[in-house]
Amino acid sequence: MKVMVGIGCDRNASLTTLQQALTLALQQCGLDETAVVGLASIDKKNDEAALLQLAQIYDWPLYFYPAETLATIPVPNPSEVVMKYMGTPAVAEAAALKAANAELSDLLVEKHKYCGADGKNATVSIARIK
Repeated sequence: MKVMVGIGCDRNASLTTLQQALTLALQQCGLDETAVVGLASIDKKNDEAALLQLAQIYDWPLYFYPAETLATIPVPNPSEVVMKYMGTPAVAEAAALKAANAELSDLLVEKHKYCGADGKNATVSIARIK
């Protein structure tokens, strides 16, 4: 099975925090990094150092979508906080679904939240690619 990973994170989250969040989310659905085809997030994160590093380490393509695009994708866990700050009810879930060209039934991990040792939060969603 191949999957797309949607990631949202606090500004300046560490690479370690993103790696841990990803590993734990993949474990939830019995997968590892070899199943990942690419990463996706909101375009406001296109300069997020740890996200860029994560994609580079694994040689994964990184897809960024504007809030207006992500806001049109139905998700199971919309957030008013994310809506307030990002202009869309979801980043990780919506980005994973969009990048995988998938539907809600293809969401293997909805919204895995993780707070790293750096005190920064990361959210990971995983969608099966059709």
